Amino acid sequence: MKYYSTNRQAADASLEEAVVKGLASDKGLFMPYEIKPLPASFYDEIDRLSFQEIACRVAGAFFGDDIPADTLDQIVCDTLSFDVPAVKVKENIYSLELFHGPTLAFKDVGARFMARLLGYFIRKEGKKQVNVLVATSGDTGSAVANGFLGVDGIQVYVLYPKGKVSEIQEKQFTTLGQNITAIEVDGTFDDCQALVKNAFMDKELNAHMQLTSANSINVARFLPQAFYYFYAYAQLKKLGKADNLVVCVPSGNFGNITAGLFGKRMGLPVSRFIAANNRNDIFYQYLKTGQYNPRPSVSTIANAMDVGDPSNFARILDLYHGSHEAICAEISGAIYTDGQIRETVREVYDETGYLLDPHGACGYRALSEGLKPGETGVFLETAHPAKFLQTVEDIIGAEVKIPEKLQAFMKGTKQSVQMGKDFVSFKTYLMEQ
Repeated sequence: MKYYSTNRQAADASLEEAVVKGLASDKGLFMPYEIKPLPASFYDEIDRLSFQEIACRVAGAFFGDDIPADTLDQIVCDTLSFDVPAVKVKENIYSLELFHGPTLAFKDVGARFMARLLGYFIRKEGKKQVNVLVATSGDTGSAVANGFLGVDGIQVYVLYPKGKVSEIQEKQFTTLGQNITAIEVDGTFDDCQALVKNAFMDKELNAHMQLTSANSINVARFLPQAFYYFYAYAQLKKLGKADNLVVCVPSGNFGNITAGLFGKRMGLPVSRFIAANNRNDIFYQYLKTGQYNPRPSVSTIANAMDVGDPSNFARILDLYHGSHEAICAEISGAIYTDGQIRETVREVYDETGYLLDPHGACGYRALSEGLKPGETGVFLETAHPAKFLQTVEDIIGAEVKIPEKLQAFMKGTKQSVQMGKDFVSFKTYLMEQ
């Protein structure tokens, strides 16, 4: 299958070119020319299939034209070595727990898939080294770093905003060593993302080294996230709760919800989506006004959503042919302050015993306020609450048990390269590598 750029000024690309390049030459994001619907028979039997079986069918529709079926199935099964259960929190509200992977965050799915797919392409083409650049506001860095750790032929540079990710998140990508380098940028996530984008556009730098991105701008990172939307539907169908399904996605860079929208285009029976934001309400304001006005992000306790210019908005706009009306017909929005997020975490914990992380709290609250009679809601619990330990413990006034996977990271020694937010310093550093 061929991929085109959302800016429509670059040449079409193969899947391999789209994955290895990450970003099109005209600064657009790659989109597939076709989104193949899955047959009705698949949805009839979906509740009798395993997570891996469902994901293999979905992956085949996305990537089956470009990768041998047995290779693709192996990549999917290696990626999904953990469960993603839908857990009842309250009547008609379920949490899709995406934190059972190696770094306890939803990005484990996309990062692990991309690492394996990129490794396949490197072996196939006999490339010597590909350099992965990734900007993170929290969980992307740890998921990508751990997904690519030790993969031959791949060097990873993780850029993150100094002092703006939790200690546990930081430890998950600054303690690994090997082929992972953490770059601590004196700025915001948007500054980190700008450095990555500028690197892709710099001809001298690209002549010096093969660059690609593992942010959700890369098709191999965001498309596999569709897997768990199908699995969520399967679990709710098994419970007889899937007839009027609403999915709420805590949203930052909007790759996650875009994957869900692709699933809907493939026939997934989701009635509508809700994009839940913190104070960074750029998309919410677009829904209200039809005007997209990016601005510098502000720091919140739901830090992975602190994005002032969501990259994947370009994909959403393209998917709906620029129609504000069509976007609003399928996606609504909600925004919450830090105070409201804290209130939600505390109330849900006191009432139900279920502990939300700050991002999941936005998703839960949007459902609890926005569900209509007869609807069932699923929100994405995108990370384990222990990844925001101090914040969550302060909210509930109790100790949060740290999973063994996180405890292991906390024992490591932080290693990072200090960097200003100017591109010249970043380019000079990479040119010296």
